Amino acid sequence: MENENKSVYPVFTRVIDKPQRKMVIRRGVKAEEYFAYCEEAGCDVWGVLLSIKEALDEPVGMWLPKKFRRPCTSEYCQGVEVPLDYNKPLPDGFEFAEFPPCKVLMFQGQPFKDEDFDDAIKLMWQTIKDYDPKVNGYEWANDDAPRVQYEPRGERGYMEALPVRKN
Repeated sequence: MENENKSVYPVFTRVIDKPQRKMVIRRGVKAEEYFAYCEEAGCDVWGVLLSIKEALDEPVGMWLPKKFRRPCTSEYCQGVEVPLDYNKPLPDGFEFAEFPPCKVLMFQGQPFKDEDFDDAIKLMWQTIKDYDPKVNGYEWANDDAPRVQYEPRGERGYMEALPVRKN
């Protein structure tokens, strides 16, 4: 991918098999992206998710396909994966969600300066939009699983995972 300065912007991709998983999530109401979600749900959601000691990975933002949404909720939510047998009481506004096994195509960009996170995200979104998974024998499977947005941390580059299936 070339950015505005015509310099090369390498993006690493890999297919990851995700098993059936359980997540602790907090749904949005109308939010379609992170900033609108924070206005609705508040800024403490991430901290609550980080406090779950049994979490299997870091908290993520997700865009849920329609089949995983509840009435009067939006597509964007935040959550963290927990063991399938995790049943501890949840804070108010949080709930469990289960997702079936799937494959995801993980995109990881180059490290960036923290103040450039917005540009890193926009560049990745354009890369994803232009990417054709068919060149590697896959197709997008947007209805099979959530699209996942990892915390944009400059030292590792911006990361997103999108569901795919063999074509």
